[in-house]
Amino acid sequence: MEGRLSPIFIFLALVLLGSCEEQREHTAPAIHERDSVSMMTSYGVNTLISDSGVIKYKIVTERWDVNTVKQPPRWTFEKGIFLEQFDEKFHVEGYINADTAWYYEQQKLWELRGRVHIRNVNGLIFDSEELFWDGIKHEFYSYKFSKVVTPERTMQGTYFRSDEHMARYEVTNSVGSFQSEDIDGSNQQDEQQTDTNQVAPPQRQAATRHKATQKSNFTTP
Repeated sequence: MEGRLSPIFIFLALVLLGSCEEQREHTAPAIHERDSVSMMTSYGVNTLISDSGVIKYKIVTERWDVNTVKQPPRWTFEKGIFLEQFDEKFHVEGYINADTAWYYEQQKLWELRGRVHIRNVNGLIFDSEELFWDGIKHEFYSYKFSKVVTPERTMQGTYFRSDEHMARYEVTNSVGSFQSEDIDGSNQQDEQQTDTNQVAPPQRQAATRHKATQKSNFTTP
């Protein structure tokens, strides 16, 4: 038996040689964009939001992502959003819905995209593919084609700006339809007043401004 290696010895040698080889780790690739991960993700959200102890809003959405690492920090509503507002007696005052929305906390700015739709209790309806809601300046604005419908008139244009109550707004680069009494004034003073309400704003020579007095009660969350 001398000069021969036993099968057991050969097996142990192979095991030891294999254990000396460099070990390979099977790991997933690292995530380099660390700020892409949301701090919180909620599904099927139907929640009330209070302001100063009073319930003011209801948010309904399929998905709500909160990210405090991205710059700027934001809430993301990729599956759409329905935002409803109440008065102090919990009566509905109006609502906003959109296909996609972002809320930038530091700027207090809402960015709404897709089919943006607003309706308030005074009968005003707003439709566009884009709308920004600035909670610091307390105003709405859009640089996309927008349509505003009230019980008295319909206006359309490629630029829209309004206070957040929709009480004073302008639609420029626009076309519109009005009731006959809005155009056929019984005296010259009425005609002059109509012309005054349609003065083109500065630096927008081809634009037409329309003002209205309808009132809503949207305030920034």
